[in-house]
Amino acid sequence: MNATVKIDTARVELLLSELRLPGIKLIWAALAETADKEGWPAARFLAVLAEQEMVERSRRRFERHLEEARLPPLLALPGDGTVGPHAAEQDAAVGAPGELDQEVGHRGNVSFRAAGDAWLEKGANLLCFGPPGGGKSHLAAALGMALVEKGWRVLFTRTTDLVQKLQIARRDLALEAAIAKLDKYHLLILDDLAYVTKDQAETSVLFELISARYERRSMLITANQPFGEWGKIFPDQAMTLAAIDRLVHHATILEMNVDSYRRKAAVDKARGAGRPPTRATIKGSS
Repeated sequence: MNATVKIDTARVELLLSELRLPGIKLIWAALAETADKEGWPAARFLAVLAEQEMVERSRRRFERHLEEARLPPLLALPGDGTVGPHAAEQDAAVGAPGELDQEVGHRGNVSFRAAGDAWLEKGANLLCFGPPGGGKSHLAAALGMALVEKGWRVLFTRTTDLVQKLQIARRDLALEAAIAKLDKYHLLILDDLAYVTKDQAETSVLFELISARYERRSMLITANQPFGEWGKIFPDQAMTLAAIDRLVHHATILEMNVDSYRRKAAVDKARGAGRPPTRATIKGSS
């Protein structure tokens, strides 16, 4: 390599760093060598470089969005061939927003339903009810992962944690800014809403969040208790009714009436405890 080539190579590396093109910087030298050997036209060389940069940007964006989503450890979405301990509980049907599934006990393809983006574009909601251990959180996390993979921004959080943060923001006169910051997420997943109770602290901040996102940004809420028990969450009945009205206006409601996988695991473990049965010995006749 002569001095001129070395200088040009150093200039390219420096310029790519200044322009923040890490994808091109990663591959350009090897690609340029291939292009020289095979006599590529300049347009082809530039097109391949641009494609590489697009791929690298997409990868970094996914990693960034996945990290900020804070999804719990999860399985792949039901219906994609992945088998795991909670697959049966997760494999509930998800209808289009606006439909009401009174009871979800049949098998459906959640990944197919999640592939549709229209409900997020309209700011529709998904409300998931069921007993503890029914797979609600796993379903929510799996849906969140599917949407992150499609380029949507998602945040998964325990409702109690978020309420505490919003209460601190209100105390610091920064509630409006805190809610506005959550606007960057196309889907906000509030897990275990029923564990928030108004006697723990003032929970009107939750109502303000729901009102702020109404018909603009989507929410996915999991809860152990039906709407009739939500009076324990909000400060008064009027606020409870108003919150429910906003949430269900454009929503799919799932009722997961399934056995707790935790209880089933405990029962299976108990059945397997103790000394294994011994084989009976049959005495022969003398």
